[in-house]
Amino acid sequence: MGTELDDPCNCLALRKAARYLTATYDKALSPVGLRATQFSILQKLRAQGEMTITSLAEQTCTDRTTMATNLKPLAREGLVTVEPSAADRRARIIAITPDGLARIEAALPLWRATQARFEEKFGADEATRLRASLGAVLDTGLQPWAE
Repeated sequence: MGTELDDPCNCLALRKAARYLTATYDKALSPVGLRATQFSILQKLRAQGEMTITSLAEQTCTDRTTMATNLKPLAREGLVTVEPSAADRRARIIAITPDGLARIEAALPLWRATQARFEEKFGADEATRLRASLGAVLDTGLQPWAE
């Protein structure tokens, strides 16, 4: 006799896969001293330029407090700057520094190799479909951070 806990849990399946891939990327990026989350932050800033903590958090589906915590080691290492906004003193503007740009450039070949390895093992078409499916999860309207 089964219980409801025997049923597949979408959250657990996704978290297991996310931890597995995160550990894979963390290991690959370790020679340049970055974790996957840090790489993503630097890459977003490299591509889009400076932005507020709130905007960066929204674009990465991270709550603002977690984003602020994730930025601290990057700021300590001089890879990003965190400064008050001239327009709104309550807002903080994040910008990638020249050292941050150099670190992301050093990390890109490692990230690309890991992407290629995953797509070789999982399948390039399947990886594309996976990213599309995961993107669609964000459009379900569940509003996890709504008050």
